[in-house]
Amino acid sequence: MELSPTTQKYILHWGEMGTRWGVNRTVSQIHALLFLANAPLTAEDIADTLNVARSNVSNSLKELQSWGLARITHVMGDRRDHFVALQDVWEIFRVIMEERKRREIDPTLSVLRECAIEGEHDAAIAPQTLVRMGEVLAFLEMLSSTYSDYKNLPPATLRRMLSMGGKVAKFLSPDDKPAKSKKSGKP
Repeated sequence: MELSPTTQKYILHWGEMGTRWGVNRTVSQIHALLFLANAPLTAEDIADTLNVARSNVSNSLKELQSWGLARITHVMGDRRDHFVALQDVWEIFRVIMEERKRREIDPTLSVLRECAIEGEHDAAIAPQTLVRMGEVLAFLEMLSSTYSDYKNLPPATLRRMLSMGGKVAKFLSPDDKPAKSKKSGKP
């Protein structure tokens, strides 16, 4: 498969961003290639196109499949496995968020909850330290709960919510707004 300069740039950048997000560069590049491909690709196609070892491609495809971002498909007349990636960006985002939560947030919440319980009985921990630990736990629980509320919303609803941006703040309580000065009427 021949890549245009723009496609190469996209794939290379996706690989670079992947490393910043804690994902292997090759895994990210293969994901980008499959996402941009207009037809299913074999592991050999991927290895040749990206100039990476076949074994690296195989391991990377297994990783993408474990995340639910790629799957095997078959092509009539070809016994080899072919691979395709999710094509809907909203579904990709949802899958990545769900996996990140499962792999990172959920285990962290478990440990933080244990620390909160154990900390109550640990005389060596200062009260203000317990408060900070509790604040982190409360913050992550709020994020997790909010994610759970939003994850099954239809993409159209999410688009509308995201397009509102800071406008949502106008509908919230004024508790977080600075108090106005009595003399000038300004905060």
